[in-house]
This record gives sequence, structure tokens and C-alpha cells, in this order.
Amino acid sequence: MIDREQQAPQLPKLPTSAIETEEGLQANTQSWFEYPVKAQPHHTDYAGIVWHGTYLTWMEEARVEYLRSIGIEFADLVAMGCDLPVVELSLRYHLPIRLGVSAIVKVRLVESIGVRISWDYEIQSYDRQEIFLTGKVILVGIDREKGKIMRQLPSKVQEALVKHTTA
Repeated sequence: MIDREQQAPQLPKLPTSAIETEEGLQANTQSWFEYPVKAQPHHTDYAGIVWHGTYLTWMEEARVEYLRSIGIEFADLVAMGCDLPVVELSLRYHLPIRLGVSAIVKVRLVESIGVRISWDYEIQSYDRQEIFLTGKVILVGIDREKGKIMRQLPSKVQEALVKHTTA
């Protein structure tokens, strides 16, 4: 029998406050990236209300598309040996989304210091009159091979984030 801990590198069990934030990239932006979604049957519970975990999927999709839009393909990150796992997550559910309802997932890079990248989210109605969810997510660059926090993000990632942010 193979021990699962030997199969994949494990992240250090440190609080996120232990992540170095002094080195490398420092950037932030106020620009929102918008990603449309629609509540399909597989997104909902038996009552036709979007299941809470679906929001996380939509947020991840929006973040990946935002990165792609600025020239960072997730497959390229993997090829560079970089992973960006979520290390902190905070959500506030304001109103439920029901089956068949379309919404806009808004995501923006709040701040990137070193290998720590902070994001804000809003999911709102198409007419912008209702906010369904607000959230914050923090990602950290991890060396996929070593399973450890990187000293700095790959230069291609740093350049793209700096190019598309304002100080």
C-alpha cells in the first residue's frame, strides 16, 4: 500500500501570516473583470436554489478567465511548476440565486505582494440592482515539485500582473 503523503508534496502547515510578503511583485488594481454565469439545474439544490459550493466554482472560473485575459494561461502555470492554491477564503451570501437566473461574477486583483495574491469578488444581477455574494480570496504561489511556498512568482506572471495593475 502506498502512503498518500509520499505521492504528492504537502504544503507546510503554517498560518498564512507566516508567508513572506516583502519580496518581489507589489501591485493592486481597482478594475473589475466580469464573467457571466447562469444557474443551471446541476448548480441547484432540490428547491431550485444555487448550492453554496457552486459560487466557489464560478469564482474560480472567473479568476482563471481573468488571468487568461491578461496572458496567464493556467496550463502554463502548471508547466512552469507553479500552483496557486487558495489559502484564505471569506464569503458573504446576501441573496440566493435561483434556477434559470443569470448573474455577473466580478473579480479584481486587490493586491499582490511577493507570492501572496489577494482577490475581491462580487456576484450580482445583470441589472446590477442586487448583490448575491461578496467575497475575498488569497492565493499563494507554490512550487509544485517541492511542495513549498515559492520565493517569487514566475517572471511571466509578475510581468503580466504588473502590466495590468495600477499602484
